[in-house]
Amino acid sequence: MVHLPVYLDYNATTPCDPAVVEAMLPYFSQKPGNAASHTHAYGWEAREAVELAREQVASLLHCEAGEIIFTSGATESINLALKGVFELYARKGNHVITSNAEHKAVLDCCAELERRGAEVTYLPVNSQGLIDPQQLEAALRPHTILVSILYANNETGVIQPIRQLAGLTRQKGVLFMTDATQAMGKIPLDVQEEEIDLLAFSAHKLYGPKGSGGLYLRRKSPRVRLYPQMHGGGHEKGFRSGTLNVPGIVGLGAACVQCMEQMEADSRRLRQWRDAMEKKLMASGNVQRNGHPDKRLPHVSNLAFRQVSGTALMSALSSDLAVSSGSACTSARPEPSHVLMAMGLDEELARASLRISLGRMTTQEEVEYATEKIIRTLPALQRTHITET
Repeated sequence: MVHLPVYLDYNATTPCDPAVVEAMLPYFSQKPGNAASHTHAYGWEAREAVELAREQVASLLHCEAGEIIFTSGATESINLALKGVFELYARKGNHVITSNAEHKAVLDCCAELERRGAEVTYLPVNSQGLIDPQQLEAALRPHTILVSILYANNETGVIQPIRQLAGLTRQKGVLFMTDATQAMGKIPLDVQEEEIDLLAFSAHKLYGPKGSGGLYLRRKSPRVRLYPQMHGGGHEKGFRSGTLNVPGIVGLGAACVQCMEQMEADSRRLRQWRDAMEKKLMASGNVQRNGHPDKRLPHVSNLAFRQVSGTALMSALSSDLAVSSGSACTSARPEPSHVLMAMGLDEELARASLRISLGRMTTQEEVEYATEKIIRTLPALQRTHITET
């Protein structure tokens, strides 16, 4: 029996893994200490829990525990990284490079940096959503201080050639940052091998709690420094002041452990179901895949439905399926997806595109139900659209 509506919006947020909830519960009541309290056992206990979580996060990213800064989530981490680098490295230059298909957290930060005097270059993506490394190399200048490229796109799942992009950046002595919110916990990441200097992430995208996340900050070869954006107490080595969210941090650490244990099996299973769903939907006619067919996350599908009103499609599916027409952070906005428009889709087709993202709790029966529901829904919508136009 399939429970309705079927949840297929894991890129927006994931349910907490039961093991994560179990790990967090004691720190809401039985272990209430503040990790900054150094004079009694409750504070020591909280501090130990935070440091264990730091080690767990570091293990997933293949870095040192001391290179993890805890924040409230990826948006705060992105703000800290972009604004912090811009302010501290101002003597070296004011040029930042990103892409036109980034998450709004990066794009809005870059817009703010421009208001503060930054020069920002927005690299294009091709029809498959990929950045051309040669264009990045050509965009680098003597006064470039930071390159920020999304690891895996939140709408299409397309994975950028991060190792190649970061390598080009490293050769020029420029810092490389990535928003790995969607990729972390879903595919293997290694900040050392990939020469990443800063990496932002959120717990709630990898089966942890909302309101918890972090920033990887390289401290050797090169040592990356930031100007803090929050002041008041000097927590997290002075980079991020404020009382630590101990339950959320414990949950983040536990979620990273679960991802290390289940990532391979999750990826294999979800890719198989995703591919079978896409095959059926694309065979039904007037359906195309948005993004590279292979260089993408295993659980994400972004499909465009021709001869269909995007509004009518979402309305027809919303009672039975929880899917998205784009990023959760921009779903309240009426504009078509800036990511799909950057890939060359026209406005009508961008509006008639769905992001379907599977997850650890998804069942095969749910995927099959969703596939058949969409197939049954399309003909009537296409007939109505043709009549109206």
